[in-house]
Amino acid sequence: MYFAAGLLAIAIATEVGATAALPRAAGFTNPSWSAIVVAGYALSIWLLTIVVKEIPVSVTYAVWAGLGTAAIAVIGVMFLDEPLGAAKVVAITLIVSGVALLNLQGAH
Repeated sequence: MYFAAGLLAIAIATEVGATAALPRAAGFTNPSWSAIVVAGYALSIWLLTIVVKEIPVSVTYAVWAGLGTAAIAVIGVMFLDEPLGAAKVVAITLIVSGVALLNLQGAH
């Protein structure tokens, strides 16, 4: 279980990195950055196929999507000059809370 959770964390980090690289891919007109994006998404999905052998797919996907979404929102604010407003803070809080609740529910 801990190994699968570690792979899930790597899958999330890889997907977040690939998503953060999207602006540099410039609509897939920049080959180097485009390759990084595609490779990052491919690696992330491959890792998910391993994780779902140990963790239910509903929990795996919710954690991957929810924490990935929250992480890229934070990265967008910190590094990509995206605005941070009260609605974004509330939305990120709801995402993380939902993932936590789903994990608690899946543990029983």
